[in-house]
Amino acid sequence: MSAQNKAQRVLIVDDSLSNIELLDHILGRHYATSFATNGAEALELVDRCPPHLVLLDVVMPGIDGYEVCRRLQADTATRAIPVIFLTSLDSPVDEEYGLSLGAADFIHKPVSPPVVLARVRNHLALADTTRELRRHNENLEQLVAERTEELLQRNRQLIAAQGSVISAFCALAEVRDNETGNHIRRTQNYVRELGEALRGHPRFRNCLNDETIELMYKTAPLHDIGKVAIPDAVLLKPGKLTDAEWVIMKRHCEAGRDAIVSAAREFGDGEGAFLECAADIAYCHHERWDGNGYPRGLRGDSIPISARLMSVADVYDALTTKRVYKPAFSHAESVKLIWEGRGSQFDPDVTDAMTALAGRFEAIAEQYRDGE
Repeated sequence: MSAQNKAQRVLIVDDSLSNIELLDHILGRHYATSFATNGAEALELVDRCPPHLVLLDVVMPGIDGYEVCRRLQADTATRAIPVIFLTSLDSPVDEEYGLSLGAADFIHKPVSPPVVLARVRNHLALADTTRELRRHNENLEQLVAERTEELLQRNRQLIAAQGSVISAFCALAEVRDNETGNHIRRTQNYVRELGEALRGHPRFRNCLNDETIELMYKTAPLHDIGKVAIPDAVLLKPGKLTDAEWVIMKRHCEAGRDAIVSAAREFGDGEGAFLECAADIAYCHHERWDGNGYPRGLRGDSIPISARLMSVADVYDALTTKRVYKPAFSHAESVKLIWEGRGSQFDPDVTDAMTALAGRFEAIAEQYRDGE
């Protein structure tokens, strides 16, 4: 284990010594761990030696986990510390309340060692990336004022930072969802193929060029980032969702948009086009051409072009991939189903492009099939 990981401090807060011992056994080989058995002690330790991440039991005597999280979020000095709740509570309402307080995630007891390690690793990576982007943004104005060469260097750093933030967000989403990294690779390549095919079309030639197609390719992986805000009980449910659960699931579009808009405010204007494209895709990829989609019921050309391309790409991948609730459809069946949605679910011209590109879609699906 690297010295860098050992320098990252994880505070474990639980009123059960056996739980603390278990978590220390899981994490102690990888990170510097400290412990508290109640909320008051946890707040004192955070004040004295701020950790990089807090694993926080919800139900404790005195100050419970929810109140500890609320106080940490209310303090600008501790607001950026990721809080992962540890709980035996399994109600979506409990998780939704915890997330509304600013918690980064939930881990249900009894804990799974691989899940604990993965969640801690990815949230630490996400926090590191966010801090790095914030530091870059604070220095941008001074760098631009000093030299044009420094601005060019800054642009290269921002390009690298885009990849880092996408990787961190997607790693987090993959841990919580059943989707794989290959789903991300497939859908972003489908989006690029559609953009390239439509760039000369009269309807799209003014909005599709090298820059916008590359933006859509880079931001497509963030289309379902809002699912990190959906409780496990809903997100990972193996069967059909109830009406109430479906309402919760639909919120991932707004949650994804809100997270990206928040990042836009945090990072300033330097990432405007990049984050705007990402927000459009996250918010609108479940809209339908006929206006019967969600979350806003947009119709026709009022749906951003990036979201229209993402919609076709995402549905094709969902159809051709095995899910817990359905088998994988064949390529031919999937193309037929998308064609049947022409003019109702999908933009007619985007549907036509996908049909013409059916061979390329099949090749991409094979190249990045799950398990490879």
